[in-house]
Amino acid sequence: MTIALFILVLGLIVVGAIAQRIAGLGFALLVSPFLVLILGPHEGVLLINICGVVSSTLIVPRVWKDIDWGMFRWLTIPAVFGSVGGSIAAVGLPSAPLAVTVAAVVLAGLTASLVLQRSSVMVTGNRSKAVAGFSAGLTNSMAGVGGPAVSAYALLARWPQRPFAATLQPFFAVIGSVTVLVKLLIDPGQVPPLETWMWVLIPVSIILGIFTGERLARYIHDRHARFAVIVIAFLGAATALIKGIADLLA
Repeated sequence: MTIALFILVLGLIVVGAIAQRIAGLGFALLVSPFLVLILGPHEGVLLINICGVVSSTLIVPRVWKDIDWGMFRWLTIPAVFGSVGGSIAAVGLPSAPLAVTVAAVVLAGLTASLVLQRSSVMVTGNRSKAVAGFSAGLTNSMAGVGGPAVSAYALLARWPQRPFAATLQPFFAVIGSVTVLVKLLIDPGQVPPLETWMWVLIPVSIILGIFTGERLARYIHDRHARFAVIVIAFLGAATALIKGIADLLA
């Protein structure tokens, strides 16, 4: 990877971390389509998973008092099974179909989130939590994006923003760790070919994004932050989908 391209990757990571700190999610939605374009679907999604683990783990202590641990358990246990299955499937998929899958998952998730914001339907019970968790684990491992599934559940369950955003941090840390572990056990060659100094700068960029997000959160409403995430993610996913389809037809 050239230095100029790596600087672009760092910039995307900083913006993703800012969105994650302000809105509780958005890191993968923003970064996933672009990293897939830059690094390819296998290496790109794995790097997203790694960054997601680092970002969420760093945020956990800052939102600890707002975490709903009961909800965390109901979401996380099914999500682990989804993460394992999705990781195995993702490693075996060729690059072009996986790229299309990543883009399609992001677009479908974003569309569902927009539609559900106007829905009057309300879900209750533990079964819906388990379905949301399993779906998030599956899509996180295959596409690097687990947010849409739990966002849809949060909207339909009327889950308040503060505990929702806080609980997602340990949730993403766990399912991301499971995904990275399974993928590396199956195929260690998926690790992005980055220099040592590049790996050092990635967590530094995440920390910079988190602290910047904390400062900006005082002035930016989380609703506006989510809207910005959706717009940028739509553009990135649409571009990735077009490129993936072109590669399939080539």
